[in-house]
Amino acid sequence: MKRGGKGQRGRGASSNPKVRFDPLEIELDEDEIEGERPLARTRFYDDASESIITYNKSPDIPFSASVNAYRGCEHGCAYCYARPTHEYLGFSAGLDFESKIMVKRRAPELLKKELGASRWKPQQLVMSGVTDPYQPIERKLKLTRRCLEVLEAFGNPVGLITKNRLVVRDVDILGPMAEKQLCSVFVSITTLDAELARVMEPRTSSPKARLEAVSALAGAGIPVGVMMAPVIPGLNDHEIPALLKAAKEAGAQSATYVLLRLPYGVKDIFFDWVDQAYPNRRDKVESRLRDLREGALNRTAFGERFSGKGIFAEQIRQLFEVSRRRVGLESKLPDVSTEFFRRPDSPQMEWEF
Repeated sequence: MKRGGKGQRGRGASSNPKVRFDPLEIELDEDEIEGERPLARTRFYDDASESIITYNKSPDIPFSASVNAYRGCEHGCAYCYARPTHEYLGFSAGLDFESKIMVKRRAPELLKKELGASRWKPQQLVMSGVTDPYQPIERKLKLTRRCLEVLEAFGNPVGLITKNRLVVRDVDILGPMAEKQLCSVFVSITTLDAELARVMEPRTSSPKARLEAVSALAGAGIPVGVMMAPVIPGLNDHEIPALLKAAKEAGAQSATYVLLRLPYGVKDIFFDWVDQAYPNRRDKVESRLRDLREGALNRTAFGERFSGKGIFAEQIRQLFEVSRRRVGLESKLPDVSTEFFRRPDSPQMEWEF
């Protein structure tokens, strides 16, 4: 694919669109628009949240409880459905989402407290339900790792979803948890095209590195699947057979997919990226998406928001299912267990935060 112009180097979004809850809007003058914009530096802010476990009641999400140690995500994926969540903080869903990261430094302490409460019903906790638990700052802060240590101590099962090879760092925790059916990992791989990944998901691991992560996790006996998320019609849907074959060869046990979602301002951010990176693909991508969403760019109805409707949605579903069965991948990972859950007696245990 031939690329067009460039946005901000190392960023998925090229601008900060208006916050939908804010009546004020800043407009750049012509010199600022035409001139070279300074690169957006990543800044980190303390999040003073008093709770860490969040719940959802969505019938098409296979978990109800999740933990997010970070709000915003430096990976900067141009298509990220979570971008609008930053608007609730007064930030833009554009560059702010990937350059102004809220950090819950007390996440391990809060998790220990909530798991220890009598109201907690043992169940799988997913890290993360919104932003990636292994984004770059995790290498330094280790909040995800410390939360895993808490979960292991309680014997509470966890599911991880990530695009980053950094997950391999925590094999020493995940391996023993896997022996008790306490964990599973989904590695999100959107494309095998290194150039497409570099410009669409600028600050995460390359496709090759993600496949290497799958191999390392599988080699350590950890249940691992590949999530093709999102499938973008006209951009990466043709890769489904090759991507699933590569996933199987790397050691994945299962595979699933999610169709591209463009809630609220994400549609403008995403198509701005398409116009700059692959302008010759704009019309095809948009028309296919509208075919999948009954003329719209996004639908929120349960049962179809992740997979679409109509003939093209069915073609994608069939291609994925046939390809998955052909290479021998399951549709889901084995269930985790709550059999080993216990509330450690705090005075007899040492906790360091």
